Amino acid sequence: MTQTTGSSSGTRSRLYTAEERARRDATPWTIVQGVLAPAQFLAFAVSLVLVLRFLWTGEGYMAATVSILVKTGFLYVIMVTGAIWEKVVFGQYLFAPAFFWEDVFSFAVIALHTLYIYGLWTGAFTPHALMFITLAAYATYVVNAGQFLRKLRLARLDQASEQGVPA
Repeated sequence: MTQTTGSSSGTRSRLYTAEERARRDATPWTIVQGVLAPAQFLAFAVSLVLVLRFLWTGEGYMAATVSILVKTGFLYVIMVTGAIWEKVVFGQYLFAPAFFWEDVFSFAVIALHTLYIYGLWTGAFTPHALMFITLAAYATYVVNAGQFLRKLRLARLDQASEQGVPA
């Protein structure tokens, strides 16, 4: 059960109980997530430039394709390791109350990336359609990354509040 704390907009639940925070801080999966998340963002940024370049100029399809596959690989790895992290911290692999909506949205991100892989593998979509699927996948990824950054900020605010430090 999460604890509550006062905030300027009222009362909200703390992201972690003391026990969950201790497990979060003790598990190496927290470091793994902390390394993979910015690596995935870098892969996303490079890939986005390559996808847009292809859509604008018609050049660089192979580079864009490889970059999408690299980004998708990071996504799959971070999702698997994130589920392990969630199991260690919250006792369940997915949909822990503290990260329920982030996990729900993550499935949309995975679905769109997987649709791209399916289309590439089967030839079901044209190269331009694949790139537009990628842009949809990347838009959902940006929203999902924002969800997780918000949770990171809330966790820091909770910890500062507990230590009596102004956030």
